[in-house]
Amino acid sequence: MAFQADPSRYQNMAYRRCGDSGLKLPAISLGLWHNFGDTTLLENSRQLVQHAFNLGITHFDLANNYGPPPGSAECNFGRILHEDFHSLRDELIISTKAGYTMWGGPYGDWGSRKYLIASLDQSLRRMGLEYVDIFYHHRPDPETPLKETMRALDHIVRQGKALYVGLSNYPAAQAREAIDILNDLGTPCLIHQPKYSMFERWVEDGLLDVLQEKGVGSIAFSPLAGGQLTDRYLQGIPADSRAASGSRFLNPEQLTTQKLDIVRVLNALAQRRGQKLSQMALAWVLRDDKVTSVLIGASKISQLDDAVGMLQNRHFTADERAEIDAILSSTK
Repeated sequence: MAFQADPSRYQNMAYRRCGDSGLKLPAISLGLWHNFGDTTLLENSRQLVQHAFNLGITHFDLANNYGPPPGSAECNFGRILHEDFHSLRDELIISTKAGYTMWGGPYGDWGSRKYLIASLDQSLRRMGLEYVDIFYHHRPDPETPLKETMRALDHIVRQGKALYVGLSNYPAAQAREAIDILNDLGTPCLIHQPKYSMFERWVEDGLLDVLQEKGVGSIAFSPLAGGQLTDRYLQGIPADSRAASGSRFLNPEQLTTQKLDIVRVLNALAQRRGQKLSQMALAWVLRDDKVTSVLIGASKISQLDDAVGMLQNRHFTADERAEIDAILSSTK
């Protein structure tokens, strides 16, 4: 049956201006990192994308190497776009990235002009698109001159292959330099995508301040710390969980007794607020409007519903903020 877009889909979503740009992003964005490759049933991926869109999630985030295997998430998303969203392209924000290993040899990784332009060309073919809305450099390259990388991003926008460009995983000083180069070239940096959660707060040591100063938006990935900030591990590590599966993204060594105790205390606070721990964790990342959007992964429809449900209770009292800071201080 053909996909039917819900006419009321925008009513329950908050849209936030991305830095000083004219672009608004949904407060909740969907990342297609690890649940949209060839190891996942296409129909499940299709249902997730459709349901997300009907919840008002208009931003779908990919990268060249997402899968598994690398490239398959873009291929599968491209098929869903063609079959279900061909008339809705102008209501979507589609982003992709390059910066990690994608193919062998000296030209399939990092940040050279050759790699970035070739990678985006491949991404566009996989998704069947003429352009992406946002193209990111996925990580700093210690060998390629920063000017070369930024000039490649500028060139990509001037070619019409991306509307905006962004950075990911750049520390504060390097982000500032890259943003200044892009401004001088005439292609402003739209957004930065860092890892940020209650358990990983490095962006508070300068990066968020740089982005605010420069008028650059931000979107936090892994806001639930790989699942740690959910009710999944309140009673320990389930046999069917990610932490027990041998995943490189979360392993049992990360879930120490101290960490699990903190999760339980945070969960008690979330319950007092009338929401799930995962919802409180997302709201916390968005608490000061320094972060434009939170980027979630999902394998179930219910996870999307929970995330968007957070918007009904995303503000904190001063006492709640102080209590959370006190709880998290023991993780440092």
